[in-house]
Parts: sequence; C-alpha cells; structure tokens
Amino acid sequence: MRDSVGRARTVLLLGGRSEIGLAIVERLVRDGAREVVLAARGGVETPPGVLAALGASVHSVEFDAAQPDAHTGTVAGAVGLVGDLDVVVDAFGVLGDQAAYEADPASAARAAAVNYTGHVSAGLAVAARLREQGHGVLVVLSSVAGVRVRRFNFVYGSAKAGLDGFAQGLADSLHGSGARVLVVRPGYVPTRMSAHVAPAPFPATPGQVAEAVASGLRSGATTVWAPRVLRPLFTGMRLMPRALWRRLGR
Repeated sequence: MRDSVGRARTVLLLGGRSEIGLAIVERLVRDGAREVVLAARGGVETPPGVLAALGASVHSVEFDAAQPDAHTGTVAGAVGLVGDLDVVVDAFGVLGDQAAYEADPASAARAAAVNYTGHVSAGLAVAARLREQGHGVLVVLSSVAGVRVRRFNFVYGSAKAGLDGFAQGLADSLHGSGARVLVVRPGYVPTRMSAHVAPAPFPATPGQVAEAVASGLRSGATTVWAPRVLRPLFTGMRLMPRALWRRLGR
C-alpha cells in the first residue's frame, strides 16, 4: 500500500533489464519506494546496486513476454513477494531493424508479438490485480513511433500504435476502480536497444523519461510525453498530408 503521504511503496518492473524501466524504478525508489520486483526472462541475477544503496529490497521473478500463459503467474509471484502492487512499469520490448524484418517476415511477426500481444496479456493480468486491490498504477511505455507510423520503422511503430490504443482502452476499463493507467510517449532515447538507430530531434535520456513518469504519477495524469515539446509537434504531424509524411518517413 502507499504510505501515509501517498508515495508508492512497491514497484514491479516488467522488463527488468530495460534501461528506461530501471531509470523509472530508481526515480521511484528515490521518492520512497522500498520493495522492487524485477521481472525478466531468466530472472535478474545481479540487480542494480544503486537500488539497494538507496534502501530498497530488490526481488526477481521470471517473465517472458512471448509466454502469455505465464503472465498471470508472474504477477501473482510478485504479489507473493511484496504484497499489493502500487506501481507496475510495463517496459519490455524489442526495436529491431526494419530492413531485416522485411527480409524475414517471421522475425517481424515474433517482434510484433513481443511489442504488442505480450503487453495485452501482461496488461490484463496486471489490471485484474490492481482492480482487486482497488488501487495502483500501470505505467505503459508507448512511443511517439506509434502516434503516426513512419516508413522507416513501421513494424515497430505499428505495434506501438496498437499498444497505445490498448493502454488507453485499459485505462477506460479501470475507471472508477481506484486503479489507473499512465501512458508514456517518449521520443528517441539513446540506450543499448537504440544504438543502431540514427539520433532523432528532441531526444530524451532515460532519466528525463523517469522524471516525466514521476511527475505524471504525482499529478494523476493519463498521458505524459518525453520531452513535452513532442506533444504539440505530433499533434501537427497527425494532420500532415500523407504524401508529405511519406517523404519525411524515408
């Protein structure tokens, strides 16, 4: 449960090795969280020492995005370790390479399953638990890549578009339950996963995304952008004629 001043005590990170996800967890620990569960394939044998140094107890559970039948069990395992879940950060996924996906459609389908359908099963499992608790926030890492899909990464972008829509619908389904969803739309973030991608305008660091999430949790926001300038920028891009958008997406 949250403490007497409303700070989250427990955090579950789905995607326990995600750089952005870990930055969010560290930010929440600095804000007072004391029980952290890192969920990843094979578990997380060596959790970041900074979390323990900040006073958090760190646990690990098995989580495989490609095994939807096991996702309810992952959530139950986390609850068994720390009790009620105050914040669940949904941060798993793969970026991949568009040209490689076009050359190997089966690999594209596998990536899309991780980036979309894995989130459907995990998100519904988390929502069921939060609804039962009557409180808690599911933080979903979407992307501006899904706001309007571009040619150069349309396999990834289309999965993120689906995830964004799913997260918004899930938020509506939780309305009135005491639980809620926070959708996060970062732009380009330099991480190990994006190392092969050319930098884009208005980048954000993992720490800046984490700060946006912390601010959104405090304010009760439903959506945050990182950086915030992307919100009006992509509002305009949604209205851009398709022929022009196609040229920009090359």
